[in-house]
Amino acid sequence: MLTDAHCRAAKPKEQLYRLNDLRGLYLEVKPNGVKAWRYRFKLGGKGSWFALGDYPAVSLAEARDKCEEARKLVKQGINPVQNRQLERFKREQDSANTFEAVAKEWLALKDWEEVTKKRRLDMLTRVVFPKIGSLPVKSVTPAHILDVLNTSAKKNGLTVAAEAKRTISGVFELAVSTLRAQADPVYPVRKALPANKTQHKRPLETA
Repeated sequence: MLTDAHCRAAKPKEQLYRLNDLRGLYLEVKPNGVKAWRYRFKLGGKGSWFALGDYPAVSLAEARDKCEEARKLVKQGINPVQNRQLERFKREQDSANTFEAVAKEWLALKDWEEVTKKRRLDMLTRVVFPKIGSLPVKSVTPAHILDVLNTSAKKNGLTVAAEAKRTISGVFELAVSTLRAQADPVYPVRKALPANKTQHKRPLETA
């Protein structure tokens, strides 16, 4: 079992060597002086290892915590190396599929006049993007939508809030149809705001 003193005192040699800790965790000391944490595991009868970071950036205690997390995955039959790759892919997908990115994609698909697109984008930029633009589209919830609608109703009026609601719902129609979201979060809160009644001019009275 290693101590922090052991880790600090480990000096590089001509050949790579390992200092074993507990339950598959070890510190790999390379000839160039780099000390790297590794977790040795076996899955499906095949041995492999999982990188946990370098010492001292990752302390002994942190390495043990990371090792325990990886060990739990192995117990579930999940390869921690493949799981890390999958999580990285998901993060990259989330970064590419923010609400703002999907909204701009939706807008580009519309067969509208440029002036109409510009006006709609301006509304999104002022009202919607500051609230949910940077969120992965799949993580936007009805609570997020309600916040957007309530804020826009107070600051910009019911007409703008209604336009925001229609627009967000349209964006999610695209997101759902392209499997980037599970459902339209506007639907549960679609009736949260009072109806935006159009004001008609009174007819001219005849003498």
